[in-house]
Amino acid sequence: MVSTDRLLAFAAMSFLLIVIPGPSVLFVIGRALAQGRRAALTTVVGNTLGAYVLVVVVALGLGSIVERSILVFTALKFIGAAYLVYLGVKAWRQRKSLHAALTGDRPEEQGSLRTFWEGFAVGVANPKTIVFFAAVLPQFVDRGQGHVMVQMLVLGLVFSAIAVASDSVWGLVAATTRSWFAHSPQRLSLVGGVGGLTMIGLGVTVAATGRKD
Repeated sequence: MVSTDRLLAFAAMSFLLIVIPGPSVLFVIGRALAQGRRAALTTVVGNTLGAYVLVVVVALGLGSIVERSILVFTALKFIGAAYLVYLGVKAWRQRKSLHAALTGDRPEEQGSLRTFWEGFAVGVANPKTIVFFAAVLPQFVDRGQGHVMVQMLVLGLVFSAIAVASDSVWGLVAATTRSWFAHSPQRLSLVGGVGGLTMIGLGVTVAATGRKD
């Protein structure tokens, strides 16, 4: 139903967005540093389900409006692109504060259910993901094939699979090398800087991408 070229292109753009240390990744790393591997993986599951709720919302409502209106599509595309650039600039400017943000997480243990719901809340409220699904996801739907909602849900599953894999790696690495991350402001600054520049590039790419017919 979704052509292979669109699927691969969407997967590539999703990967670029997901691997950038944004709110979700930082939250997963923070949980890993404070509470270890189990809390990190529980957070990843909650986070991914929260993000998929956004896919469903777009597929059931906003996605249909975007799909029918070139004006709405163009407005969302440029708003999304501008916001991604804004997040990239912000990440670049705040790259030196990542160390304090991550090591300042609460150290006490808490229940898995609470950890899951906190991850879910971060996923469903992640501005980077909201912008991506509202402005970018509709571009990869082939309207000529029909079943627009189903195509969006399938693409959302691709995004979720990549997110689970990537965020789990971040969490496991952070849990395994707690002291390496927590005691190295320079390394965290580098991660934040590269992530910021990549996000800016992604925003420019979104702005330059035309509507697919």
